[in-house]
Amino acid sequence: MSSHMISIYALVAMFIIATILPINMGVLAFVGAFLVGTLVAGMQTKGIMAGFPAELFLTLVGITFLFAQAQNNGTIDGLVRLALRAVGGRVAAIPWIMFGIAAMLTAVGAVSPAAVAIIAPIALGFAAKHGINPLMMGLLVIHGAQAGGFSPISIYGGITNKIVQQAGLPLSPLTTAFASFGVNFAVALLLFFLFGGFRLMRPARTVPRHTGAGLAMAAFAMPKVVPAQAQRIVNDAEGEALTEETPAMARSAQVDPATGGSTGGGAAAAAATPAADASVSDNLNVHQLATIAGLIALAILTLVYKLDIGFVAITIGLVLSMMAPNVQKRAISQVSWPEIMLIVGVSTYVGVMEKMGTISFVGNSVAGLTSPMVAALLLCFVGAVVSAFASSTAVLGSLIPLAVPFLQQGTGVDAIGFIAAMAVSSTIVDVSPFSTNGALVLANAQGVDRDVFLRQLMIYGAIVTVAAPVLVWLLFIVL
Repeated sequence: MSSHMISIYALVAMFIIATILPINMGVLAFVGAFLVGTLVAGMQTKGIMAGFPAELFLTLVGITFLFAQAQNNGTIDGLVRLALRAVGGRVAAIPWIMFGIAAMLTAVGAVSPAAVAIIAPIALGFAAKHGINPLMMGLLVIHGAQAGGFSPISIYGGITNKIVQQAGLPLSPLTTAFASFGVNFAVALLLFFLFGGFRLMRPARTVPRHTGAGLAMAAFAMPKVVPAQAQRIVNDAEGEALTEETPAMARSAQVDPATGGSTGGGAAAAAATPAADASVSDNLNVHQLATIAGLIALAILTLVYKLDIGFVAITIGLVLSMMAPNVQKRAISQVSWPEIMLIVGVSTYVGVMEKMGTISFVGNSVAGLTSPMVAALLLCFVGAVVSAFASSTAVLGSLIPLAVPFLQQGTGVDAIGFIAAMAVSSTIVDVSPFSTNGALVLANAQGVDRDVFLRQLMIYGAIVTVAAPVLVWLLFIVL
């Protein structure tokens, strides 16, 4: 067996193990890089570590650190509160408010599961209280999180753009961002009307008006219960425990099965306190306004002045830390270390594959297929199927580099369109109940038969996994 095939089989084995067992794939990838690099490729440690993505590591740490501060100081809850007040009692607007907030969170740097963990309990609580189809509400939250997932300052966007830039391929971050938003918005619009949107738009369908922040308080008062079955699905699907992957706000409201009371305490409870306090006031405080200004500054400095997003995010985070040092302590612990470990581990392993020549080998093999268009469709299908069961970030970090030689050989496939298609097909499938996002929606659904709800999510996830690659292939590659 050739060294190229050994490295490919090792990568496949990592996906399988991380799917079956709750083991972070980044740990598997680091061990794989060490074993394959030394035993198969005869590389020295320095050569293996040359593939470590230091710039991407800084980007991920900076963005998630800044977002954790925004969560802890109540900025996110304040924006949710203001958005809910803007509904003006119209029930039909609530699913779209949730879609928009989830998109905003991922667009400014939240990992997708974190955004869903924050919004899903609120959204599904409203759905149970006001007769909104819970499947529709949950799917709109997930598609909202994916819609904003490829902004130039987001986690997915940062990963994709860094890989494409390093490969020397044509880069259009806004094309990928708008492609993701457009496809997810169109799907959400279809779901809205399929699952009762017309009924919600009737004039009589209004929320009883509350004064001040009462509407938001009603939302946050909804219980958030994470059943053991759904918790297990989360752990098995991504190989990362929910309590490690999501912000303290999502942890603090879990219910103790023995007492029926909240298990949130210690650091988790303390982290949730600012959010609870913020929901009482109608206005954003100085720290929250400074956080919003910092997020705006992050977009301007990175998009207009082309400054490094990691350094800028950490600098803004430091300024916010000087204003509230206690928030900074919690934010450090809430940086998405499992996601970062996964991404940099897979990137390091892909670096070893690149030095071995495996990347070029795969690219040449794909390019040798009868039709480049068929090859592009095949890669989109592989991304969708693998991502439905494994981590989307791992898929983006491994499949896009494998496609680089194929795109560089003048096959006639537009690189910008292909990257957009691969990005969408590899993330839109996170509606699957075997992914973290789908499991979070299943866990927080209220007033439903969970077995029926699970089947509905599985059927919808299967439809998306089959249909999405074909749709994006037609939209961004063929047309």
